[in-house]
Amino acid sequence: MHSLEVIPLVQTFGHMEFVLKHRDFARLREVPTYPNSLNPHLDESLRLLHDMIRQVMELHPGVRWLHIGSDEVYYLGEGEESKQRLAQGGLAVEDLFMCHLKKVAAHVVSTYPGVRPIAWDDMLRGASAQTLTDSGLAQLVEPMIWDYTPNLEVENRVALIEKYVQCGFQKIWLASAFKGATGACQQLTHIGHHLENHRCWLQVAQRVPHHTLQGLALTGWQRYDHFSVLCELLPVGIPSLAVCLQTLKNGSYSEQAAASIQEILGISHLDTENYMSEASGSFPGSDVYKMITQVVFFLKNPTQEFLERNRIVTGWFSPFHRKKKIIHPIMVQQIEPEAVSLLSNWTLVLRDLQAALLQIFPEVSVEEWMEEHALPYYLQLQDLVQDVNAALENQS
Repeated sequence: MHSLEVIPLVQTFGHMEFVLKHRDFARLREVPTYPNSLNPHLDESLRLLHDMIRQVMELHPGVRWLHIGSDEVYYLGEGEESKQRLAQGGLAVEDLFMCHLKKVAAHVVSTYPGVRPIAWDDMLRGASAQTLTDSGLAQLVEPMIWDYTPNLEVENRVALIEKYVQCGFQKIWLASAFKGATGACQQLTHIGHHLENHRCWLQVAQRVPHHTLQGLALTGWQRYDHFSVLCELLPVGIPSLAVCLQTLKNGSYSEQAAASIQEILGISHLDTENYMSEASGSFPGSDVYKMITQVVFFLKNPTQEFLERNRIVTGWFSPFHRKKKIIHPIMVQQIEPEAVSLLSNWTLVLRDLQAALLQIFPEVSVEEWMEEHALPYYLQLQDLVQDVNAALENQS
């Protein structure tokens, strides 16, 4: 209905923690200690990738592109096989990378005619034009240039594209971010950061021949890597996604675009400069967006202020005082109303938030978000209120 076309992605070099963390595949690591990068010199490594690609392609018949990842191949060149090859002379780490990428891309092209591999470009950027040309990758891969910063260097990116074109790459992709990329444990999306990122990419796109630019991928990070915590959930990032899409569609972000977004999302005010817009809306997931905003601004901050900077809590009701039951009755009476009120607010919001999250995310993701971002504050407050109640009962 919306003319959406799926482009599946399978990591085939870096960011392979999801596979290499397992004991059965640990022997395929470039460096035995680190599970992020694959050893490209083993036949078994290629067999694993072929199986992974086959499984993904079976689930996506008829696709025209397959993204084969290959970004941030940390520690490449530090494995024993790599060191031996580099010691022979005439090879650099970038050669090891391009050799492996070419093998994977060639497998995709030969096994799935009509499917074009896409690869992240960061491991190619430092290679000379001659090295890239000689590699033969231009006949196999469409590079996707990623940069998620709000002040990306337009001239630098234009020059990089020109280099790729000079080396024979006929199609180039760009990649922005509408959420994520601003902090591994970020909970609310700073729209202004991502808006500026898209404004910069528009400047780049305007200077690239239309026949060269294949498209722009708006990435929406859920984690920085397989082992990191969850960053902004999708419902929280939807207003930012709307702003970025409208900016790309119209070529700029204007008052008219803002009004259109507010109408579509059911938001009366959209603030691109701060984390807080009106914490409501009628878009799918808006209830989650509203409650996470409440948690961050109206529960976490006041609770942290109360627990760590309230002079009575820190001066007369510290963990040591509570453990030893050295309690001043007047002081307990003074903190009891705020403590109970905060706990009541937490209880109501967390109950509704958990129910809303379970409508969208699997239970394990909900459990993780709650334990990372809500329960540490809630449980501290709950313990304090229990001690307050016990102290008050002992006075009577």
